[in-house]
Amino acid sequence: MMARISADFDAGNIRVIAADGDRFDLEIVTDAGSDFYQWFYYRLTGAAGRTIEMRILNGKGSAYPLGWPGYSARVSSDRVHWRLAETSYADGVLTIRHAAESDTLWFAYFAPYSMERHHDLVARIAARPGVAYRSLGQTLDGQEMDCLTIGEGRKQVWLYARQHPGESMAEWWMEGALERLTDAHDPVARVLRREATFHVVPNMNPDGSRRGHLRTNAAGVNLNREWHEPTPERSPEVLAVRNRMDETGVDFAIDVHGDEAIPYVFLAGFEGIPNWTERQGDLFKRYRETLTRRSPDFQMKHGYGVAAPGSANLTMSTNQLANRFGAVSMTLEMPFKDNDSLPDPEYGWSAERSARLGADCLGALHEMIDAL
Repeated sequence: MMARISADFDAGNIRVIAADGDRFDLEIVTDAGSDFYQWFYYRLTGAAGRTIEMRILNGKGSAYPLGWPGYSARVSSDRVHWRLAETSYADGVLTIRHAAESDTLWFAYFAPYSMERHHDLVARIAARPGVAYRSLGQTLDGQEMDCLTIGEGRKQVWLYARQHPGESMAEWWMEGALERLTDAHDPVARVLRREATFHVVPNMNPDGSRRGHLRTNAAGVNLNREWHEPTPERSPEVLAVRNRMDETGVDFAIDVHGDEAIPYVFLAGFEGIPNWTERQGDLFKRYRETLTRRSPDFQMKHGYGVAAPGSANLTMSTNQLANRFGAVSMTLEMPFKDNDSLPDPEYGWSAERSARLGADCLGALHEMIDAL
């Protein structure tokens, strides 16, 4: 049987440049209207019993070329269990070699979180007792901006993910957080629901997610550079969410992401905002220290640099929310590579670990909810 590669499906992204038997030359397609690219997701058929070599030729020009050294692609035969595939990077070319165990395999930059799974998640959680659903608006492609509201406390907590759609680990994190938060038998969840009202946007960028983008929406716009002045034409997703935040207020917020190059889980804060207060800074520090104690997957040594006083970029959501509302806001980053703090040679950083971290982050919040 002839081996073939295709990507015409939800979140798919690859272009076949050349095929010679069991060897393929490929390119990742750029986000529409932008130069960003790094996310790939494609299907290999008709290769059972043979070793296939797939070369992604345009790795050097990707958004984050430092993300390739030390990285391994993910492979699955059932789209449920994703393992590391043999991967190497040299001279700008990412090479994936795999002994195909079946006639249909999927390869991806990270375990995908499709829009169909997103709809299943929203439907499942919205049907549970104490959960309210609302659409905050529509995207440029006409998809709904789904928001789930949980709890009855006075403290306003916002959790939102996938401003950058290729960072699919962020919605796996959301799944873990939502499952815990709606567990009627979990004492941590019961306290959190009593003390706070949670507003959860599992996917900030549905259009980019379905289109197979790395970083942008249907207009080619990076949503995490739109929070100062979002517009209906460029960034209706941010405008819809920020408008709702203006109605509810924000006391605590986590913006969930993935980082291409840094092989660790870490948090970035809001240092450098004009309205910074010592209380905000102390609470952010306390949250990081609590999460470090609770989760061996989290650490504080590695991460991004800290902005100088008054120099924070207010187009980014974490800085905008801290400055606008006095919120304790933060950006959570998980790796596309393995987590060097606790490596796993078979699965690497995985969907399952992302979901468990979501649950752990709620546990850390429980320990300091009274202080907000």
